[in-house]
Amino acid sequence: MAKDPTRTAKKLALFAVAMFGFGFALVPIYEVVCEATGIGGRTGVISQSEAEADQVDAERLVTVEFDTNVDSALPWAFKAAEFNMKVHPGEMAEAVFVVENRSDKPVIGKAVPSVAPPIASKFFDKTECFCFTEQRLEAGERKEMIVRFVVGSQLPEDILIMTLSYRFFQVPDNADVAISDTKAVKTKI
Repeated sequence: MAKDPTRTAKKLALFAVAMFGFGFALVPIYEVVCEATGIGGRTGVISQSEAEADQVDAERLVTVEFDTNVDSALPWAFKAAEFNMKVHPGEMAEAVFVVENRSDKPVIGKAVPSVAPPIASKFFDKTECFCFTEQRLEAGERKEMIVRFVVGSQLPEDILIMTLSYRFFQVPDNADVAISDTKAVKTKI
């Protein structure tokens, strides 16, 4: 019994469309899973009033360490003003970061945050952050940027240290901007 090539082609086309749809649906599914489980170390965003409504646990201190990285294609230096800070869960805190454009042209960058351990990201919320928007630095410009955050009072007792990490990437639309050094990933100011 011979197989109908038209029928086989239709089945293959239907299969290809279904696989494309599945691949397209993976992005929002991944976002939901990451948010629900803390995988990927993504942080939350809350309003100032929501942050102030959290009950401060004055009996506990959590150390928040800061890690800064710059993609090798971005000619910037980036660091935290302090390596770490101790905060009470539920209390509003503010950290300062310093960034400098080491090229002779304006450059736009975007910071991507993450928190470790991943489960801690479910209890780390920001009210204000330079990572919410793209940052444009003129040639040689240096500026201070802040992040205001709260470590939720529901943070599990066994988490005593968490790391807030940022990695700056160059925004792709900067084709006309010169890229100077492509070697260093970690930079010092």
